[in-house]
Amino acid sequence: MKKPSSKIREEIVQLQAQLRLAETREAERIGRVALKAGLGEIDIDESQLQAAFEEMAGRLRGTGEKATGRKSAAGGDTSASATKIAAGQAADGTGEV
Repeated sequence: MKKPSSKIREEIVQLQAQLRLAETREAERIGRVALKAGLGEIDIDESQLQAAFEEMAGRLRGTGEKATGRKSAAGGDTSASATKIAAGQAADGTGEV
């Protein structure tokens, strides 16, 4: 039996609400970890910070992905270069966190 479009729309609204809640939980978790690591004190451009997170995510996934923090229209990376931040180092390379 086929579902009416109104029922499908209701399900989409419910799923969007669930997605928002899941993203909020994930953002809070990652934010807490980032603050504990001292990232809140680093003066860095948001796009550079995003690129560093994307690179770290690639390393943790084992793909070695590199990113610049810029997204294409499809949501993917637009460049292969990356901003590298070693663990315990500030963006300026001084090692101060």
